Amino acid sequence: MDEQALLGLNPNADADFRQRALAYFEQLKISQDAWQVCAEALAQSIYSDDHIKFFCFQVLEHQIKFKYSELTEVQQQLIRETLITWLQAQMLNPQPEKTFIRNKAAQVFALLFVTEYLTKWPKFFFDILSVVDLNPRGVDMYLRILMAVDAELVDRDVVHTSEEARRNTLLKDTMREQCIPSLVESWYQILQNYQYNNSELTCQCLEVVGAYVSWIDLSLIANERFINMLLGHMSVEVLREEACDCLFEIVNKGMDPIDKTKLVESLCQVLQSAGLFSIDQEDDVDFLARFSKLVNGMGQALIASWTKLIKNGDMKSAQDTLQAIEAKVALMLQLLIHEDDDISSNIIGFCYDYLHILKQLSALSDQQKANVEAIMLAVMKKLTYDEEYNFENEGEDEAMFVEYRKQLKLLLDRLAQVSPELLLASVRRVFNTTLQNWQTTRFMEVEVAIRLLYMLAEALPVSHGAHFSGDVTKATALQDMMRTLVTSGVSAYQHTSVTLEFFETVVRYEKFFAVEPQHIPTVLMAFLDHRGLRHSSPKVRSRTAYLFSRFVKSLNKQMNPFIEDVLNRIQDLLELSPPENGYQALLSSDDQLFIYETAGVLIVNSEYSAERKQALMRNLLTPLMEKFKVLLEKLMMAQDEDRQMALADCLNHAVGFASRTSKAFSNKQTVKQCGCSEVYLDCLQTFLPALSCPLQKEVLRSGVRTFLHRMIICLEEEVLPFIPSASEHMLKDCEAKDLQEFIPLINQITAKFKTQVSPFLQQMFMPLLHAIFEVLLLPAEENDQSAALEKQMLRRSYFAFLQTVTGSGMSEVIANQGAENVERVLFTVIQGAVDYPDPIAQKTCFIILSKLVELWGGKDGPVGFADFVYKHIVPACFLAPLKQTFDLADAQTVLALSECAVTLKTIHLKRGPECIQYLQQEYLPSLQVAPEIIQEFCQALQQPDAKVFKNYLKVFFQRAKP
Repeated sequence: MDEQALLGLNPNADADFRQRALAYFEQLKISQDAWQVCAEALAQSIYSDDHIKFFCFQVLEHQIKFKYSELTEVQQQLIRETLITWLQAQMLNPQPEKTFIRNKAAQVFALLFVTEYLTKWPKFFFDILSVVDLNPRGVDMYLRILMAVDAELVDRDVVHTSEEARRNTLLKDTMREQCIPSLVESWYQILQNYQYNNSELTCQCLEVVGAYVSWIDLSLIANERFINMLLGHMSVEVLREEACDCLFEIVNKGMDPIDKTKLVESLCQVLQSAGLFSIDQEDDVDFLARFSKLVNGMGQALIASWTKLIKNGDMKSAQDTLQAIEAKVALMLQLLIHEDDDISSNIIGFCYDYLHILKQLSALSDQQKANVEAIMLAVMKKLTYDEEYNFENEGEDEAMFVEYRKQLKLLLDRLAQVSPELLLASVRRVFNTTLQNWQTTRFMEVEVAIRLLYMLAEALPVSHGAHFSGDVTKATALQDMMRTLVTSGVSAYQHTSVTLEFFETVVRYEKFFAVEPQHIPTVLMAFLDHRGLRHSSPKVRSRTAYLFSRFVKSLNKQMNPFIEDVLNRIQDLLELSPPENGYQALLSSDDQLFIYETAGVLIVNSEYSAERKQALMRNLLTPLMEKFKVLLEKLMMAQDEDRQMALADCLNHAVGFASRTSKAFSNKQTVKQCGCSEVYLDCLQTFLPALSCPLQKEVLRSGVRTFLHRMIICLEEEVLPFIPSASEHMLKDCEAKDLQEFIPLINQITAKFKTQVSPFLQQMFMPLLHAIFEVLLLPAEENDQSAALEKQMLRRSYFAFLQTVTGSGMSEVIANQGAENVERVLFTVIQGAVDYPDPIAQKTCFIILSKLVELWGGKDGPVGFADFVYKHIVPACFLAPLKQTFDLADAQTVLALSECAVTLKTIHLKRGPECIQYLQQEYLPSLQVAPEIIQEFCQALQQPDAKVFKNYLKVFFQRAKP
């Protein structure tokens, strides 16, 4: 072997050596006999370096995985002998191999097993067992090989081909017949031999039993001697976690419901008599987490049995099973309420399913009602934050608690289905008690009280948030709690979690303010002062900005008395933050978007006259325009790139804010009706010069483009005079991405204004196309994937543009470009349909071709178009689907084929018998299609039902492709 290259295998080697080692590995993989050198090195223990040994196993692994069939019988025998020799050496070596080498060796053994067990090596496990006997190092390898075999055969995370799945089933069936009983016997011997003196091997063996139990005969494991031994392990500290997992797998195994109930019950009796059900004395949380998972498994297994028995109509056994379930509820509750969230989380499944049973019963016993109440109290307690939760810097622990809270929420929703009255009463009790003394109560308890009120909205669902009408008891309870929330002063509580929960809940129950509008000023003040938008925490300010905009929108007309006051109070929050370093604004620019939107909503929805609305909107937008002009001048003079970027961002924010205010308008309240057209036209005039700024083009253009999109919707035809010059600027020295983003703007104008913009489109049609072709023809690096993707997206945008023009009934825009240009455009569409393997673009191209045939394909169409149809469009309909890249199993491609069928149908519709004659006598014979197939094809094409032809066309090309 190349000793120099092998030096690079060491993780501490420098980059050149590592590169050389990688290249050497690739070279050995291709080489015919390199694996023999590696096999010899392993069998004779030539190398002591761990990384080289690992490397040798990797080469063998590659040989077995990809090139095994190329080996002769003798060579295959050599690989088997190498592995057995290596295994024998393991028991004699003074030091055991490192774990990563043992695991890799086990993988290689497992690969060879999968390849050879059914044919050349049926005694695979017996040969290994005869080598290892009960030698601890040998047993370690044997157990690792078993886990690797299980991973090859049943690992759910590995996606197997149907061929591999069939092979794996056959392997498992053969193992069950030939060796599983012997393997189980070997596991029993290992456990018996090592349970008191080698916990590591015992745990490994328990893991193997747990893995195999899912696919072998359960009676081999679920019998007295095995179960007794496992139960014995449950009281040995170093073994009990693995024993727990092993029992869980046994309980999880699918079986007859009556047998399953018996099995679970017998396990429970033994576990209970061993004292394992008294949780309070147990302080080992890792074990309890596993134990909780086991109890959860037992509970869910019993519930699954109950469901099956009910389904089968066996009421007697179902009743027995239900009693068995009820008997576990006390234990379940102890685990659910445990202060460790992992232990609690592991039992939630059982709890959820138990409530599902109760939901199905016609009436609940007193005990069952007590259970429901106990679960409810447990959920309320467990929803509470603990002291350690870090609100300002949330890490992994905090994320896990948030996930756990989501699980508890599901339980709460399920509780509401079982007993909504009880849930409402319990929440009301906790809420009222806590809020009476909120000043002296710890933050987590106040937060959870408000949180429960918030959660009721989803737990007791109503349509359109109508919580305060309908069921009187519920409406009264919620109304009382909301009144308490907004009048208690709890919004002043000095903790971010309470503050946020207050605002979230107020917005969730916005319909309350329709019933009791007198509380609106109180809540508005909370939003506007140091409790909300001016809070010391940026997190609270940011979330409040969003919630405030939702609150104002939801109150709509009820905001009328407060509009001017609110607008005055938020004035300072609307200021555009200057791009100077170190300036700390209260709100980020993203948060300010919500404040601008809120201001817009307040003005537009007010009952003021159009003049007053216009004046208020001008007050809102004029500072932005003035700032914009100043900043644009500064940008033109800025030398430093960082400074340029900061200024461009700031300009972009100004445009974005103006854009966001326009979201307040609707079909009922248009810009015109509110008298605000002039203000927005002024904005347009202010922002458009940014398009000709040579600096920071991408940022500025993107902002102005978005504003134009909004104005086309809001100002309608009033925007049209600005479009030509804006387009001219945007087409100057632009790149693929600019064009790709500019085309949707033109599409929007075309689709909205149609013939109104025909003159403009005719004028800009070829300049736009030249810009597109220029970018598409730019040479790109062969492996530059992002450039290739940009071109593909631009090509799609180009075809989408042509589709919009033809689809808006404006084919004259293309027709008036002069014969040469028209031809060039048509050829690009044919090329798009046939040459580029992009089904999305191909579909669009066929839509364009169908439309053009429909418009121009009749007798009075443009001169020469009928010729073009037969010479180019008809062939495109066959050449595209015949390409190897046209994959008929792909959904997008099938859509493209469907449009191809429409194109052919349209040609037949416009040209009639002449089209059939051309296909029969000229085109299809030129493709060497058999006469009877030609006949069949033409008949299908003439069917009045388009669907028949679409289906036929798919079959036609499936047959035609090799």
